[in-house]
Amino acid sequence: MSGAATGLLAFLGLSALTGVLVTATVTPAIAVTGMAASSGINMFENIPDYLDINELSEKTDIYATQPDGSQALLASFFSENREEVPLDRISQFVKDAAVAGEDPRFFEHGGIDVQGTTRAVLNEFVLGGDTQGGSSITQQYVKNVIINNGVREAKTEEEKEAAYEAATASDGNAGITRKLQEMRYAIALEKKYDKNEILKGYLNIAHFGGRVYGIESAAQYYFAKSAADVSLAEAASLVAIVNHPEKFRLDYPDDPENGVASVDEAGVPTPYAANKQRRDYILGEMLKYGKITQPDHDAAVATPVTPMIQEPSTGCQTAAGSAYFCDYVKNVILNHYDDPATTDVNEGRVMLEEGGLQVHTTLDLELQNKAETAVRENVPYTDPRFDVGSVAVTVQPNTGKILAMTQNKNYSQDETVLAADPSYSAINLSTDYAYGGSSGLQPGSTFKVFTLAEWLNQGHSLRETFNGARRAFTSFTDSCEGNWSGNFNPRNDDSTNANNAVDATKYSVNSSFMAMAQQLDLCKIKNTAAAFGVHRADGAPLGEGVNAEGDRIAFGPSAVLGTEEVAPVTMAAAFAGIANDGLTCTPIAIESITKQDGTPVEPPKSTCTQSVTPEVARAMQYAMQQTFSGTASASNTGTGIAHIGKTGTTDDAFDTWMSGSSKTAATAVWVGNITGGDDRQNLRNVSFDSGAAATARHRIWSSIMELADNKYGGDDFTEPDQSAFKQVLVDIPQVAGLAFDAAKQALEAAGFVVEDGGQQDSNLPAGQVSGTDPSGQAGRGTTIRVFTSNGQGTTVPDLTGMTQQQAKAALDQAGLRMQGGGGGGGQNATVTSQNPAPNTAIKRGETVTVQFGVPSTGGPTLPGGGDD
Repeated sequence: MSGAATGLLAFLGLSALTGVLVTATVTPAIAVTGMAASSGINMFENIPDYLDINELSEKTDIYATQPDGSQALLASFFSENREEVPLDRISQFVKDAAVAGEDPRFFEHGGIDVQGTTRAVLNEFVLGGDTQGGSSITQQYVKNVIINNGVREAKTEEEKEAAYEAATASDGNAGITRKLQEMRYAIALEKKYDKNEILKGYLNIAHFGGRVYGIESAAQYYFAKSAADVSLAEAASLVAIVNHPEKFRLDYPDDPENGVASVDEAGVPTPYAANKQRRDYILGEMLKYGKITQPDHDAAVATPVTPMIQEPSTGCQTAAGSAYFCDYVKNVILNHYDDPATTDVNEGRVMLEEGGLQVHTTLDLELQNKAETAVRENVPYTDPRFDVGSVAVTVQPNTGKILAMTQNKNYSQDETVLAADPSYSAINLSTDYAYGGSSGLQPGSTFKVFTLAEWLNQGHSLRETFNGARRAFTSFTDSCEGNWSGNFNPRNDDSTNANNAVDATKYSVNSSFMAMAQQLDLCKIKNTAAAFGVHRADGAPLGEGVNAEGDRIAFGPSAVLGTEEVAPVTMAAAFAGIANDGLTCTPIAIESITKQDGTPVEPPKSTCTQSVTPEVARAMQYAMQQTFSGTASASNTGTGIAHIGKTGTTDDAFDTWMSGSSKTAATAVWVGNITGGDDRQNLRNVSFDSGAAATARHRIWSSIMELADNKYGGDDFTEPDQSAFKQVLVDIPQVAGLAFDAAKQALEAAGFVVEDGGQQDSNLPAGQVSGTDPSGQAGRGTTIRVFTSNGQGTTVPDLTGMTQQQAKAALDQAGLRMQGGGGGGGQNATVTSQNPAPNTAIKRGETVTVQFGVPSTGGPTLPGGGDD
């Protein structure tokens, strides 16, 4: 009894104050006298009356461009499923139903409906019943605004719950204070906004059960139509939900009180009986206040409640084949707009789920559909033999826009689905780990283009020769880690030999690229790759990866052949940069972002960097075009558009790549083993329904690029300057007198190929190198024949100017015989010619033919200074 008495006193006090408020603020023309009334007004006026109406939590929509230029919705994200709409996009039935059912005197009072407020206070604070809202539509709107403001400003889930509890408090003084505050705000709002603005705000903020907020989302969810198109009966059913969102919602068909199987008092099945009862009450109120006619009322009452649930989706599963691109866009927003200074909330997620963004992406749906088809037709989603994977990514060279991104898996973030069906995946293999991807894929020989770039950076040419023979490489310069030494002996993929950069690229010869790298600096090769935007997919810089044991894996010689794990979108952007004359643009997925009211939001921008000079890029382009008559011949599109490209196959063909570009579109395709272990398959040993697994990359790439060529076109690549083709001659080391092995080592270190020329006559000890052919200078990679001494030879002395006696003595000493003489001159005669020439190596006992004569002293000088 004491509790009831206390409640009654509180009710009487609040009711008295309510009367004062109504008298003082709603009908100020009525005189107010008396100390009690004055004190009540003074107390009330001390409560703040200014209410900020923060932006509503609205869903974000992500769009892609269709072939006709229109926008297609890929997915929506929300914490509250709401789409705010203007009043003219809401059916008049809805507006009339809301007023008639919730606040019939809405257009007459000044914010507070005395009857409704009194009823609500009595129920909540005296009788202890359920909270009945704020009575008037304005008060209900105020309450929802306070809830929205508190939840939007909260950072953590705990703070959101606390804000909701504070905005809906109903116990004791806290409840009375909240009710008074709502009343004060309602009166202030009525002075600031007209009735239609308040009604629009109310219908957009109201809760319609579950995660559905606002009349537009409610109409879409429950009846699969917009709020402008709902029928009278549907409008009344929707407004009915607002009165008790959980009790009257229409998506619980098994609810015994409000479901498909509900029955009325006579036992007759009545679909959604609880909602219908409230709906019919609202229809009666609409008739009572003249908003509908009797026939309209009767027809609506006779209409069963028949929802057509259109399940709202928050996430990329609605994007079908574009789901992995959608997931990438989601992660771009999460990462780009997150403030690293805050750790308790991700501002990007708040924007995505509450910001009501309209996100227009770079995706070209026509090209995307082609890519999806190409992957689906050539690579299965699952294979009993191994964990098969494939991705294709297309990037626009001069903008960085991602035009297509697809994968051979269905997309899901549902752990149950992922565990039950291997054709589903949550990992986007196209991108970095931080953007929903994996820790990366080895690019294999596609990575060789960065050694080609550094080769040209350092002034080497396309036709400059080097020793491309397969062999063990024992040393490399590395200014980052310290010079490398060891034994690296890569095998070539076939028997092709190449001793210049063009052929090395065309046929992808491992030993040739290692020969190039040996003349370069591994550190600079790494930096050149990084200049094209290449980085590890796990977020670490190149050369900073770790193995399964946690040990760091430096950028060693094997990295030249593509052992760093990177993402396909990274390789596509790098190849786009090569095609764009060395100007590399970071990949972007978002074209524009606007809020629901049209206010623009700055999207992440592409940053373009000159990775190499245009001259170097054009030389790279020349070499990379040759692959289409080499290892990439199966990727020819037949469109007549020029392409650059590079194939890649990792050890044991666990990963296969085709990356290439026109001037307008760059595509990277990967087909391989997703997971490691003993189940991995050499793709050269298996086939798919579409053909050999190892060549699926070519079928996919050519299919995508054929459409890209026809849609975007593409100019020819600019021919490089002729200096890019110059041959460079270097000195051949002097190796005479060395042992053959030492000479071979010295010549190979200088970049030459060594061939044993056999023995020759020489005065050097037997076994020592006696000479080379050629000698002097030659291009690196030239084959040098090395001769060794047989110990039987001697060297012809230079006899020029000697007398016959002196010449004879010199030849005797060399073990040679002299033949010849004459020429006149007597005792003054000296050698004027000899055969063989001086310093020629010949066998001992051979004959040297000598001619003698008297040297000419010249004639007399003629007048005029000329010679006769």
